[in-house]
Amino acid sequence: MKASIPPTPSALTEVNTNTSKKSITPSNTSHMPLTKEEILASEEQPEVLAGDLQTGSQRKLLYVGVNGKRICKNMVELNYLGLSLNNSFKAYCWLQKMAMSYAWSEKMGIKGEELPDAIICDLELSDGTAYSLHERLQTDEYLKHIPFIIIAKDYSKAEKLKALKSGIDDFYSTDVNPTDLHNRITFLKKFKKELDKLDARTRERLQQHELKIPFIKRLFDIVVSGTLLILLSPLLILIAILIKLESRGPVFYVSKRAGTGYQIFNFYKFRSMRTGADKELQKLMHLNQYANEEIQLDDDDCVCMDCMMMNKPCSPIVEMDGKEICESQLERVKKQKGGSSFVKIENDPRITRIGKFIRNTSIDELPQLFNVLIGDMSIVGNRPLPLYEAEQLTTDQWAKRFLAPAGITGLWQVTKRGKGGDMSEAERKQLDVTYAEKPSFWGDLKIIFMTIPALLQKSSV
Repeated sequence: MKASIPPTPSALTEVNTNTSKKSITPSNTSHMPLTKEEILASEEQPEVLAGDLQTGSQRKLLYVGVNGKRICKNMVELNYLGLSLNNSFKAYCWLQKMAMSYAWSEKMGIKGEELPDAIICDLELSDGTAYSLHERLQTDEYLKHIPFIIIAKDYSKAEKLKALKSGIDDFYSTDVNPTDLHNRITFLKKFKKELDKLDARTRERLQQHELKIPFIKRLFDIVVSGTLLILLSPLLILIAILIKLESRGPVFYVSKRAGTGYQIFNFYKFRSMRTGADKELQKLMHLNQYANEEIQLDDDDCVCMDCMMMNKPCSPIVEMDGKEICESQLERVKKQKGGSSFVKIENDPRITRIGKFIRNTSIDELPQLFNVLIGDMSIVGNRPLPLYEAEQLTTDQWAKRFLAPAGITGLWQVTKRGKGGDMSEAERKQLDVTYAEKPSFWGDLKIIFMTIPALLQKSSV
């Protein structure tokens, strides 16, 4: 049942007071959703597992179940307030009351209590399953936008696939890394806000992770990647030795990437930069080929010149860097702070000598054959993006690129990379979308044949 908007905050209290104090328990509420009166009559409040309730700047994490204590404590360092309710009935009632209050505050134009940033739920609950709770929450226009993630002690790929096909946002084991969980929540919050802007078919495929690689393409990936790993093993060993001889550090560079459907996985490359190169990135952002020109901000925190010139009030106010600014200014801030979605630095000083060679010949990409073999990637597809790039591509204009498999090579690489010419950010994005919209096995073969001469690229990046 979609929660109706109560007329005033006092009305919430009045209904709660006048409703008879009958026992409302999971055993006599099998036909949820409940009426508004039944929801308001419940007096359940979440337990604070970790964090300070008085700190208003914290993100809220609601854990539904009995295994959330460790996860909530781990998330405190990432500025989360960990709340807990032990079954789906209590969670459903509390969340519905929160949604009613939030809707009323929004209608009145005042700042009310924020909804949770994410819902983490045990797979099995004392009064049902995570699936049933998720299904009930999808009927509310506010609650359906909250990232919903299942946690299970007995993690299995089969159960995760079932969860994703059911519309669950993600599925983790109980020992999930808190940073990975935070990154995923951040992605999902932005992504779910954009889903309504997409066409119905794209929205359904992204939300339900209907992104299976065709059988012939997957078979091709397994055969090619397995064969190449065997044939190229002497070269792989030689490159590993040269990397170790030139600089300290691991042979492989492992990073988190966002691939098909925004799924995050470990991405493997031969290390081509000095150890700790990631920390130097901000110092080099002025060299980024995709960076926008610097844009000066207006001094007024709440009114921007664009809005004034159009004789209209500022767009919705948001908080950033401790100041309240309008969304028009926020876009300027993103651009001024190097908000380009892609990062490409010519003659990058972080690259080692062997690193320059393996990059120019694309040998550094060969470890991704392991990613292809285990199913994280395909031979041909859109490049899996670093998290700082992918988080900026959640708008309706570019989200379609994540419908395609993540690949070692792809359309944009062979279009301009082999020509030695620079490519604009918009061109790169559009080629990704074009590939996602028109997948073809024969088209993949064409891209592979075009990749061979493109390996000897002229670019020094």
